[in-house]
Amino acid sequence: MKYLSLALLVLASLAMADARQVDEYHWDGVDRIVAIGDLHGDYDNYLAALRAAGLVDRKGKWSGGDTHFVQTGDIPDRGPDTGKIIEHIRKLGKQAKRKGGRVHNLIGNHEAMNVYGDLRYVHEGEYAAFSTRNSTALRDRYFDLYMQSMEVSAPERFAELPEDFREQWNTQHPLGWVEHRQAWDPSWSTDGEYLNWVLGNRVAVRVNDTIFLHGGISGYYCQNSLASLTEKVTASLRDFDPQAPGILADEFGPLWYRGLAGDEPEAPPETVDAILAHHGARHIVIGHTPTSGVIWPRYDGKVIMIDTGVSAAYGGHVAYLEITPGSVFAGYPAGKLPLPSADDGRLAYLEQVAARNPDNPYLQQRLKRLREPPPPAPEEAAPQQGEPATAPDAAPDAEAPPPEAAPEPIPICSVTP
Repeated sequence: MKYLSLALLVLASLAMADARQVDEYHWDGVDRIVAIGDLHGDYDNYLAALRAAGLVDRKGKWSGGDTHFVQTGDIPDRGPDTGKIIEHIRKLGKQAKRKGGRVHNLIGNHEAMNVYGDLRYVHEGEYAAFSTRNSTALRDRYFDLYMQSMEVSAPERFAELPEDFREQWNTQHPLGWVEHRQAWDPSWSTDGEYLNWVLGNRVAVRVNDTIFLHGGISGYYCQNSLASLTEKVTASLRDFDPQAPGILADEFGPLWYRGLAGDEPEAPPETVDAILAHHGARHIVIGHTPTSGVIWPRYDGKVIMIDTGVSAAYGGHVAYLEITPGSVFAGYPAGKLPLPSADDGRLAYLEQVAARNPDNPYLQQRLKRLREPPPPAPEEAAPQQGEPATAPDAAPDAEAPPPEAAPEPIPICSVTP
């Protein structure tokens, strides 16, 4: 019995040794990976997704063993529970590590927006969550400083302020707004709790043979290392320049790019293959672009979209992606389905997902498009040889603007320094 126990310990240690951290952005030998997309301030559905994936118990504590859990960004905005989710997921990361697992929090465009001050989508409940009995006095103090600054720097504007300016200002700066900025914005405090949580996260990671990130990788960033993506984003967040936001607002950058999800200009297959070859990977997993209820593969499974709209703001479509050696599954509250590895298997897969969610109209619309793709747009007939491009009696339009220069083609695979 003694020797049997020793043998089991040796086998267990060998199994744990299989999972290893190659560097700060790459883990290998992981037996199970679970990924969940955008959460947008919905704590209840966040927990529902974790439970569906078997990552937490009824009390919300880690039960995923040595699983690596990847959350692909966009925890904030549109819902009231950003703080609750961040607090829980930070604790979850510590619990997972003690069991041999990991929690990988990635930076999405909404984390970045909260840091550099684009607050268009902050839910009123997020400000209220920061509010304390001192919030009124703190806001009054900030208002006084704001007015003093305006009187000195913009006296004409100060003199023309309407009588109800304070009411308008209060509406734009609800109680808790000041504390929110202190927690997120480096121009308010470099010790901000959420600021430093974001700066401690990564833009992209590779676990086994899969790259995870929020938006996507375009041809402009195809040869960038995963480390460089994070370094460029965090440097820009620390020293944000609204006149030159760089990678933070780049529509082809890793936080915003939707070309891998099919938005125009759609990434060509050659770019997808080049990205995978450059990183030695087989899959790219992205959030950011909602699918309205389905884990969705593209490019014959090389790209997997996982922003199913978990938040109630997007329909509350709870789902997760599970990757194990040799298998890829889409997980839903009703159970798991194998994810097709070729595009021609997507129809049968989507029919199964839709059958489990008959009340989701978006899945029915997606099914219709898949069954009845629109006909290709007719090509314009080129002029026949010797035929003028315009009618011979057409007068030149003196007021017509000169033809725009054709945009530079997006590179198949380059690097952004």
